[in-house]
Amino acid sequence: MDVLQRALAGERLERADLLRLYQLPLPEVAAVAHQLRLRRSDPRYVTYLIDRNINYTNVCTIACGYCAFYRTRRQPDAYTLSYEEIGRKVAELEEIGGRRILMQGGVNPDLPLEWYEGLLRYLKERHPQVRVDAFSPEEILGLEKLTGLPAGEVLKRLKEAGLDGVPGAGAEILVDRIRHAAAPARISTADWVRIVEEVLALGMYSLASMVIGMGEGPEERVEHLLVVRELQDRALARYGHGFSGFALWTMQLENTRLAGRLPGASAYEYLQTLAIARIALDNIAGHQASWPTMGFKIAQTALYYGANDFGSTMLEEQVVSAASGNVRQSATVREIVRQIVEAGFLPAERNVFYEIINRPDPRAILSSSQ
Repeated sequence: MDVLQRALAGERLERADLLRLYQLPLPEVAAVAHQLRLRRSDPRYVTYLIDRNINYTNVCTIACGYCAFYRTRRQPDAYTLSYEEIGRKVAELEEIGGRRILMQGGVNPDLPLEWYEGLLRYLKERHPQVRVDAFSPEEILGLEKLTGLPAGEVLKRLKEAGLDGVPGAGAEILVDRIRHAAAPARISTADWVRIVEEVLALGMYSLASMVIGMGEGPEERVEHLLVVRELQDRALARYGHGFSGFALWTMQLENTRLAGRLPGASAYEYLQTLAIARIALDNIAGHQASWPTMGFKIAQTALYYGANDFGSTMLEEQVVSAASGNVRQSATVREIVRQIVEAGFLPAERNVFYEIINRPDPRAILSSSQ
C-alpha cells in the first residue's frame, strides 16, 4: 500500500512517510486527513469555545524578534494590569456565558511568584465558575529562574492557588536551530517539553501548538509533530491524559523586527501542514482551525483539511494581533456559528477538553441581533 492508503487504514506513519506527504498532491493528502477527522470526532459537528484572552502584562525580558507585543520596563506604554482590572475582564466574559480565560503575558521580572498566587486566589474567590488557563511554559521558566524553585514546585503552588491549566503557547517550531535563530533567548525545546510534562503530571490542562513560517522546512515541521506525538504518547501512558487538542497557525511578522527576514507561511502551507498534522497526530482528536491568522474563509476550508474545531471567541487577543494588522482580535458566537453552518456542519459549544457541552439551534443564533 502507498503512504496515504496506510494512513487511511489507521497505520501510524513515521518520519520518512510524513516527509513523503509533503511531496504528494495536497487534495489527496487533504482527503485522507478529512476522513480521519470524521472518524476521530463527531462527523456532523464543528465545535467552538466561548472564552477570553487576557494579556496581563506586556513587560518581557525575552525580546523575541517576531514579537511586537512586548515592552521593556522603561518604555512608556509598558503595563501590568491590576487584579481589579483583570477581574473586570473576567466579569465581562461571564456576562456573555463564557466560563474560561486564557491568560498570558511576558516574562516580567518585577512580578514575584506571590503576585501570581495572589491573582489566582483573587479570581477564584470572585469568579469560582471560571477556568483559569494561564502562563505559558516560557513564563513558568521565568518564574523558575526568578525563584530558584523547580518548575514542578512553581506549578504546584500555582495550582493550589487556583490555576487550572497552562496553555501550550511558545512551542512555535520545536527545533532549537530554528527557534534560536529567530529568538536567541527563547525557551529551548527541552525546557518546553519538560515544563509541559510537569503540567500534565499534575493533572492540569495543556494544548499542543505549532507556528509555521520561521524559516523551517518540511523536515523541521515533521520533527515538531513527532516531538508532540511522542510527548502525548508518554503522557497518556503515565498519567492517563495528555494534550486536549492541537492548534496550528502561521507566524505573523508585519510589525516585527523580523519582517522581511523570515519567510512566513502561505495559506497553502498552512492547509498542507494542518492536513499532515491530522495524519501524524493520531493520538490527539481535537484540531483547531485558525480564523484569527488565516481569516474566516481559509478557516472554513481547514474544516476539510483535518480540523474539527473553529477555535474560540477570544474577545481580546493582543499578542498575535500586535504583529500584524490583518489579525482579528475577537469573534462573536454568531459569527463563528455562521462560518460553521456555511461550511456544511452543525455548531456545538465545547469545553477545553473538546467535550461538547451544548448543541445550540443555529437558526436561533443566526436570527438574533447579538
